[in-house]
Amino acid sequence: MSDIVLEARDLVKHFPLTRGILFKRQIGAVRAVDGINLQLRRGETLGVVGESGCGKSTLARMLVGLETPTSGDLFVQGRNMAKVGGAERRRGRRNIQLVMQDPYTSLNPRMTVGDIVGEPFVVHPEVLPRPRRRARVQELLDLVGLNPDHINRYPHQFSGGQRQRIGIARALALNPEIILCDEPVSALDVSIQAQVINLLEKLQDELGLSYIFIAHDLSVVRHIADRVAVMYLGKIAEIGTEDQIYENPTHPYTQALLSAVPVPDPKLRGLRDQIVLAGDVPSPANPPSGCRFRTRCWKAQDICGQQEPTLDARPGSAHPSACHFAEVRDVVHARE
Repeated sequence: MSDIVLEARDLVKHFPLTRGILFKRQIGAVRAVDGINLQLRRGETLGVVGESGCGKSTLARMLVGLETPTSGDLFVQGRNMAKVGGAERRRGRRNIQLVMQDPYTSLNPRMTVGDIVGEPFVVHPEVLPRPRRRARVQELLDLVGLNPDHINRYPHQFSGGQRQRIGIARALALNPEIILCDEPVSALDVSIQAQVINLLEKLQDELGLSYIFIAHDLSVVRHIADRVAVMYLGKIAEIGTEDQIYENPTHPYTQALLSAVPVPDPKLRGLRDQIVLAGDVPSPANPPSGCRFRTRCWKAQDICGQQEPTLDARPGSAHPSACHFAEVRDVVHARE
């Protein structure tokens, strides 16, 4: 347990739906995150993937303290951040920092790079005395591959990749142990994506960081992640090591996602058994009973609507999958 730096237990976030103008009453709730259990170990990268609207970003905002959980527990280095407040919560938030998706809108265009990277020291003045802050900001810029002499420039004077490096430098300012990356390369060109990913891996080796890496691009997640959690409609559908998820997926939703990933080898493209899901993602305000994926699943039976499957390892599988009929399916060579 000493190696676990972050743990979520039954983490829930519901956004109330109300009716009325003067006298509002709750008529329902959007179940953005509905009972998440996961652990992050020291020095590990945990990838989180899923379709838009599955709750990834809401989960990220709860993990860094930008959203208060409706229920559940969130332990960061042994401190339950869901139950504390005030100064203790403020201190605990220093240990987990966020790298945002858009490297331009996440930076204040009216602040210099020095002010942006040094802002965490203003929020947490006890971390570093004022006379030492400029030198520390220059060290951080150098650490992420930027020229320290550009400390007085503004965000619009940098390229997209450089702006994302500024965001990474800001996240490193308070010496956190956990960095949450919310789709940090989705707005960048492919070549720049590789540079940023390599930088994140280099920093992880040098500083001993633990990452939660949220992304749509399954190939990027496979490159950087040690373990992968697949989310669907506010819940984790399947979780396991990178090899277990990509080579031996057992949940139908994971298999459908992987079947849509482009195959770089032309010889294998004709062998892919692509899975086309029927229907749309159900509303998180009114999710299906039982298994939430059953309305789009080709394996669905009566039990799927009556009993919600638990996230457990099934017979023939070494990793947890929330499916009553979980089984390995080779999505690339299924037609051989």
